[in-house]
Amino acid sequence: MKTVMKTTVAVFIALITLSFVSIKTETKAIKVSESSIKWVGKKITGQHNGTISLKEGALSFKKNKLVGGSFVVDMTSIEVKDLSGKHKNNLEGHLKSGDFFGTEKFKTASLVFTKVKGKKGKYVVTGDLTIKGITESILFDLTISENTATSSLKVDRTKYGIKYKSSSFFDNLKNKAINNEFELEVVLKF
Repeated sequence: MKTVMKTTVAVFIALITLSFVSIKTETKAIKVSESSIKWVGKKITGQHNGTISLKEGALSFKKNKLVGGSFVVDMTSIEVKDLSGKHKNNLEGHLKSGDFFGTEKFKTASLVFTKVKGKKGKYVVTGDLTIKGITESILFDLTISENTATSSLKVDRTKYGIKYKSSSFFDNLKNKAINNEFELEVVLKF
């Protein structure tokens, strides 16, 4: 009877101890110089593309499962890749102006994961995206393979106060309208 009682007490103590042991979260910093963010902005008469640089970021894992992430993007690094010379400089200047991202005042944008679902490297992420000081929720897919995370997402610029030549806000734009959404292709190395 004493042996059964001792065993029961030992099992009970072990269960209580294990219930208070938390699984450690591992944070992996993003290798900014090896990562990339490509953008595409479309309009009725065509499109433009370019890059923007990540300033810093990290992904959080528990038992190799993604549980969180946070990122800061350097908005002053907006670069146009499909134009050259004066046209390139003009478009980069316009994208950095108040009509679009207002980078003189808003030098960075950020993304903080608020919810992550999925497993085996395929996740659906909900996050708070902040552009021009405005935070909105965004939903996107994220794939992780080895030490690389990739995502393709669309961002509705009008949710962040960027209404320049949006047919949702201005009439009679005809072929001068610019799509509300811009596309991002993200590759993160960690």
